[in-house]
Amino acid sequence: MDRAQKEKVVEELGQIFASSGVVVVAHYAGMTVKQMQDLRAKMREVGGSVRVAKNTLAKIALEGKSSAKMADILSGMTMLAYSEDPVAAAKVSEAYAKTNDKFVILGGAMGSEVLDPAGVKTVASMPSREELIAQIVGCIGAPASNIAGAIGAPASNIASILTTIEEKAAA
Repeated sequence: MDRAQKEKVVEELGQIFASSGVVVVAHYAGMTVKQMQDLRAKMREVGGSVRVAKNTLAKIALEGKSSAKMADILSGMTMLAYSEDPVAAAKVSEAYAKTNDKFVILGGAMGSEVLDPAGVKTVASMPSREELIAQIVGCIGAPASNIAGAIGAPASNIASILTTIEEKAAA
């Protein structure tokens, strides 16, 4: 890899560190190509990506970034899983680590906060952006359906009372 290629990689990594909601660092030593492709596919499904890069280039790219302290966990055969959604990459990484013992989460970063493996697990347990939006919409819609039910209830109650009175009169 010549100097121009290295500069390009450092620039790309810098963009990843600056624009990602979460970056997860993991060891992948011993994983097969098929396993790595499977991880990449799962990450793509949630809008994330996986990147393998030299640690020295990643450390250079981290200089001056809010997550610069993450450089301490970049050692050995590491890969980066990242996504704009603050929890998507962490969720996929955590789920994949449970099924593949060769994929070991070392930590990561969420904004300027450096995460240890337990921190990544905590982030993975949080609801995703889509889940939060669905919960908010549900909360907003619930009062409207309650009001509609309350308005409709007296009419249905009156109708059932009238039906009961009519049945008693007929008998």
